Amino acid sequence: MQNMAGKISPFVVGLLVMGNVVIMLAGLALYAESVWVTADPYKVYPIMGVTGKDDVYAGAWISIFTGFAFFCVCVFGIISLVHSNRLMVLLYLVLIVVVYLFECASCITSYTHRDFISSNSNLITKQMLSFYSLDTYQGRELTRMWDRFMMEQQCCGTNDPMDWVNYTSIFRSRYPEVVAPWPFYCCKRDPNFIILNQEGCRLGHVNYINTKGCFEHIKNAVDSYAWGVSWFGFAILMLTCPVVLLAIYHYTTM
Repeated sequence: MQNMAGKISPFVVGLLVMGNVVIMLAGLALYAESVWVTADPYKVYPIMGVTGKDDVYAGAWISIFTGFAFFCVCVFGIISLVHSNRLMVLLYLVLIVVVYLFECASCITSYTHRDFISSNSNLITKQMLSFYSLDTYQGRELTRMWDRFMMEQQCCGTNDPMDWVNYTSIFRSRYPEVVAPWPFYCCKRDPNFIILNQEGCRLGHVNYINTKGCFEHIKNAVDSYAWGVSWFGFAILMLTCPVVLLAIYHYTTM
């Protein structure tokens, strides 16, 4: 027992404890960030939900689990290292590798599905034209989302107001072009959100209609979710890898 204890380096144990403390805190930060993503502060989930490509959120839900799991496993790891219990260290290694693999899945899922939404304005346009003003649950959800975007972000359509004119849509089947070429949420408003000039907006006067599209806002929202989950997750994985390797070395010397 004395020979075995002599092989254990206090320096290595100290490094492992410090490494686990850092991973533990990073895990809590990942947990908090993933909760923020699933709360959807930009309210863009209806877009991804309708397309069935909501894997950015799936990755965030996995990260909620892995973030808290990193915290718990690292607490257990610190206890096992301090007590120099070989069986506990082995269990710690097994658990940390399992959590590591789950976090890999979360990062890959979020990153690979980001481009499906954020790089494809045509998909967003088609979805907007197909669901805006549609009297279904998904249609009402997307209509409320687009109304909020167009009013709060001062934008109109996906690319510009002509999206509503150049393509066939549910909105056009309900409102003739001479009555409403585009939703009046596209109209410029005063600080109290009152339309400045509805007739000028209907005629497309640049002083009374928002001419920019909403795609940039949607793209930035999806990117912020995906980058937050995937790249912060990757950073934790890069930090965890040397700590796990050092823990394996420490286990072989116990």
